[in-house]
Amino acid sequence: MDLALAPETLARWQFGITTVYHFLFVPLTISLSTLTAVLQTMWVRTGKEKYLKATRFWGKLFLINIAMGVVTGIVQEFQFGMNWSSYSRFVGDVFGAPLAFEALIAFFMESTFIGLWIFGRDKLPKKLHLATIWLVAIGTILSAYFILAANSWMQHPVGYRINEEAGRAEMTDFFRILFQNTALAQFFHTMTAAAITGGAFMVGIAAYHLMRKKHISVMRSSLRLGLVTLVIGGLLTVVSGDRLGKIMYEQQPMKMASAEALWETQAPAPFSIFAYGDVDEGHNKVGIEVPGVLSFLAHDNFYEAVPGINDTNKALKEKYKDTVGLDDYRPNIPVAYWAFRWMIGFGMASFTLGIVGLYLTRNKLWISERLRTTADEVPRLALTKERELGPALTRWYWRIALLTLGFPLIANSWGWIFTETGRQPWVVYGVLPTASAVSPTVSQGEVLTSLIVFTSLYAILAVVEVKLLVKYVKAGPPELTESDLNPPTKIGGDTDSDRPMAFSY
Repeated sequence: MDLALAPETLARWQFGITTVYHFLFVPLTISLSTLTAVLQTMWVRTGKEKYLKATRFWGKLFLINIAMGVVTGIVQEFQFGMNWSSYSRFVGDVFGAPLAFEALIAFFMESTFIGLWIFGRDKLPKKLHLATIWLVAIGTILSAYFILAANSWMQHPVGYRINEEAGRAEMTDFFRILFQNTALAQFFHTMTAAAITGGAFMVGIAAYHLMRKKHISVMRSSLRLGLVTLVIGGLLTVVSGDRLGKIMYEQQPMKMASAEALWETQAPAPFSIFAYGDVDEGHNKVGIEVPGVLSFLAHDNFYEAVPGINDTNKALKEKYKDTVGLDDYRPNIPVAYWAFRWMIGFGMASFTLGIVGLYLTRNKLWISERLRTTADEVPRLALTKERELGPALTRWYWRIALLTLGFPLIANSWGWIFTETGRQPWVVYGVLPTASAVSPTVSQGEVLTSLIVFTSLYAILAVVEVKLLVKYVKAGPPELTESDLNPPTKIGGDTDSDRPMAFSY
């Protein structure tokens, strides 16, 4: 390791580790808040107990997840001052605006209404209580948008000017920063990926209980909701990914070439499913290649040329020779190449699981012999057909669904790794190199110490998170009381002052 670059390298590792860990919770929080709101809406509209049980069950898992997300997210902003003070000084006037909106609008909104939702079950009428969880869900989405707008400015800086005298970027058009095409496309892609994440999470846990023939009514409804979410999210992810890819090619052609390890310009440019050999040196050998797909991702047709890494690197050297003057504008090619494939592969595996699941549960046959329920739950004719199909067909699906529960989390992580490492050597693309963004007075030992402390702390939090989730997943949906089924009809509910405050979930 080059000692001169050690603080920068360690700072990047620290931010990467904490960011990837935090982002495990973000898409799950977004999707679970909305799915929980949907289930509670179904209970309010139908009055069926299974939907209220499902709301309580998934709501508890949502609360565990959002609490961990908040704890791990706070560390992110500390690092801007600790390890990246030069970056903060240079872009603070621009980058700080969407982050301030996130805190003042979205985070406070989430915090307020999640408190009302947790403790207001026996104090609020059920429709008003329902409104609180929908406002929480809206808050999580708004929070994601403001943060993605800030990140999109790093990917494609707009709406600013450089104050040469002060040596910093200054905002000139907030709405252009907030609503540029990069922000809109990245938000769309992140939301659809969140839908896949929540859908797969719900399908996997429902499969766990159905495989053990427990809580069948609640889990059957949850499974169907999760499958529909998974399939819709998968379809929209393909659309949003295509749009984001075209914007990426326009704004960061090196990232597009690195995603394919395309060293030389080709027309048409293929897309390789996988490669072997040394992709970092351009000697990789393609295992399976689909002709013209990279051209389609870049140009919306299957024949135009896509510039290779070598030509793009040469063009960037010429473009920035009088300003930045770096020797190399290439990111880590193996990381970009494989991250892109793991993102797509794990995401589409979950999408395929959803399609198969919808097919297997397309009618009521699957609830009879496969779950060994009573024969009077389905018509006798259906039960006969089910025996002909055999119960094994669904048993293998339960196992696969449980195993692939974490696939979207892996896809999300590699997606962010690709997004951030593929932008290198820029921290703000075309404006501020990463090497110029670190804190100049922070030593290698200080960054290494904080890296070890944060990583160890996050490892402990991971154990806590997993144990809590496993505990409450195994416990299953709670039993309902008479007061659960008959919420108050006016604000205030029970007037008994000695009664402890209800913790709903």
